[in-house]
Amino acid sequence: MEIRSISAPPADSGRPNRLVSALREMLLRGDFKPGQRLTELGVAAILKASRTPVREALEKLAQQALLKPLRSGGFAVAEFTVDEIWDAIELRGVLEGTAARLAAERLANREELSVLGDYCDRMDALALDSPDLHESATYGDLNRGFHAEFCRLAKNVVLARSLEAVLALPFAAPGALLFDQAEPALLGGLAREHHRAILEAIENREGTRAESLAREHARISRTKLVRVLENRELLSMLPGACLIQLLPAPADSSPR
Repeated sequence: MEIRSISAPPADSGRPNRLVSALREMLLRGDFKPGQRLTELGVAAILKASRTPVREALEKLAQQALLKPLRSGGFAVAEFTVDEIWDAIELRGVLEGTAARLAAERLANREELSVLGDYCDRMDALALDSPDLHESATYGDLNRGFHAEFCRLAKNVVLARSLEAVLALPFAAPGALLFDQAEPALLGGLAREHHRAILEAIENREGTRAESLAREHARISRTKLVRVLENRELLSMLPGACLIQLLPAPADSSPR
């Protein structure tokens, strides 16, 4: 199926990263249907950009698994099963757990933790159940910053690259399921406890404990996703929900 004419966000043809962001946003909000064929020429017309940066953007989104290359040319919009999402979240937990352990083992001095501690303090200052969307967005930014910082403290370039690839997958990144009021105060409070505990474990150079905490922390995303999949209203608010292949729930719908 060829792409149809739709309203697209403005894109700067001289900046491939902006094209990637614009096209990614369109994919996650459902401007294209799963399986729909996207061509270099068609996307260039929609984004009002030249073909070379569009080709680079399409290839980048294919690397992020949002698009699938077609033998006949062009790309198809990807679709994700719930099992694939579970696997992505689980892999994120494994990698972040390793990062937390390495951060504890490679910590040179406590001053290195100042940024991580600042993220915790700023998240703690926000109301858990605030209806303020600005506060929700601020929490999301701080949460992503916290995860990026303790991964940086692992001081492992190969691990950082692996994490970057996993976090590009929809629904796998920290905060991917944090939107509006979809995160209940109970889970938000647990997440904050985990953040503090991870910081403490790294500070005390308790590598095994830091790894265990980080892996357990990733499971909060699984709990959130179960809740979202059971609530159509929340599901409709989830960026990228249009890419999830929903099947009839089995008798036991708990994540494996």
